Amino acid sequence: MSDSRQRILDRLRANRPTDVPTPMVYAKALGWDRERCIAAFSERMQAVRGEVHRMQRDAWVGWLSQQLPERGLHRVLVGNGRIGDALAAVAAQPLQVRRYDRPIESWKPELFGDIDVAVTGARAGLAESGSLVLWPDAEEPRLMSLVPPVHVALLDADRLYENFAALIVAEHWGDGMPTNALLISGPSKTADIEQTLAYGIHGPKELVTLLLE
Repeated sequence: MSDSRQRILDRLRANRPTDVPTPMVYAKALGWDRERCIAAFSERMQAVRGEVHRMQRDAWVGWLSQQLPERGLHRVLVGNGRIGDALAAVAAQPLQVRRYDRPIESWKPELFGDIDVAVTGARAGLAESGSLVLWPDAEEPRLMSLVPPVHVALLDADRLYENFAALIVAEHWGDGMPTNALLISGPSKTADIEQTLAYGIHGPKELVTLLLE
């Protein structure tokens, strides 16, 4: 090691702080009740061309079985958890339910060209911003919410928080951040230099949230 480099490192070590203060906890309590959170989430999601449908917890399979064919969405991608199990167990023609059950390298052309809609769960929802929070894992890989042209997300109404600060506190993220969290606010969209907004360029062009109560 050169003398100059050693001197630089010695100065850095000498000036290293020995007592780092604990960062302040960010909080932004809004005092919203359940209905206020649902109303705000729905309003903000719909403002960016997302859909929100409220229904009973056991009604989502029937809703999808009716609505997807009516919208011309027949090739459905599901994961390997309880959501995939529930839909695969009752789905009938004209729905064609497909599992994400193998590495992407072995079926990438089919994923990008032969899937109409993906159905996933949502870890949480953020009312203030109208956002979904997803935790992709082996059962529901990240590409399920990024590739198919339509994304349907199931959100438990009890997991709808006021904002991101409330979620961090409730989920104890201060004790350990998730390794892969996605925040989704509406369908994929982008704008060019002339400010022309286009949907579906870098991901799903439609986002449908089924709010389960």
